[in-house]
Amino acid sequence: MAKLKLEYIWLDGYTPVANLRGKTKILDGDPDNFTLADCPEWGFDGSSTEQADGSDSDCMLKPVALFPDITRKNGYLVMTEVMLPNGDPHPSNARATIPDDEGLWFGFEQEYFLNQDGRPLGWPETGFPDPQGEYYTGVGFKNVGDVARSIVEEHLDICLAAGVNHEGINAEVAKGQWEFQVFGKGSKNAADQMHIARYILLRVCESYGVDVDWHCKPFAGDWNGSGMHANFSSSHMRGTGGKDYFESLMAKFDEYRDEHIAAYGPDNHLRLTGTHETQSIDKFSYGIADRGASVRVPHAFVNDDYKGYLEDRRPNSQGDPYKIASRIAKTVFEVEAQYK
Repeated sequence: MAKLKLEYIWLDGYTPVANLRGKTKILDGDPDNFTLADCPEWGFDGSSTEQADGSDSDCMLKPVALFPDITRKNGYLVMTEVMLPNGDPHPSNARATIPDDEGLWFGFEQEYFLNQDGRPLGWPETGFPDPQGEYYTGVGFKNVGDVARSIVEEHLDICLAAGVNHEGINAEVAKGQWEFQVFGKGSKNAADQMHIARYILLRVCESYGVDVDWHCKPFAGDWNGSGMHANFSSSHMRGTGGKDYFESLMAKFDEYRDEHIAAYGPDNHLRLTGTHETQSIDKFSYGIADRGASVRVPHAFVNDDYKGYLEDRRPNSQGDPYKIASRIAKTVFEVEAQYK
């Protein structure tokens, strides 16, 4: 038996953006055979996280996903969801609103800025860097610097070692802006992994004296905002599809435009302006390979008789992937109920 270090991770009750929280539980166990089923539920003080009153402060952490943590000897990252003492989901628990469906797949593209002393890495102390143009997928010190590259590479290695299905990284359009992508099969899988990947990035940045700015539009002017584009597909979408189904789905996305926007992260009106590769927040559109549309339709989707996946480009970088997945699932399954 060994002393295992279990970092229990959860989302607090702050609004409009919840924070990731973490605390370590020491448990006796066999690191070669340790599984999610070996992780017990664990209580915490909800009055310190905006999730309970001090007079009745107990909340519970229910483990939902387990990842090895190579930064610690015998370490694990335990993604949890917050429950009430009676076993019901806490009101802040958006994960519990996602229907369990192994056929619903998501891929999230997380954009973010790396900040130090209140400014993105690589920006001058006063004023602005050169205009956007060479930064996207850029290389070289003048485009990406050195500290940023070290951070994103270290983050990538830790995520891969943890088993996070981290599908890639790249420097983004604005200087100091980066992106990573996470994919998962199953309605909750990608969202669980995204929160773990976010947590790992925050922990990596601690040692560099750098902060992660998740805000969707941290700088006004001719600078791209940060999104978290949601690629999604269902069993029906991949296996049956069809133009009629696709058009019915897009009609529902248009009908529920406001409900989707409400779930896609705060301050999106600052980002969804109709410029910088976005559609206006008060409009819904779709288009083949159109990065200025609300939903981008891949050429391969149309060429395969409207089967495959779609990309909703409206979710923003501060959005909660649990809420995003939940809202998309609700709309998709409402449409697909007509085709069964």
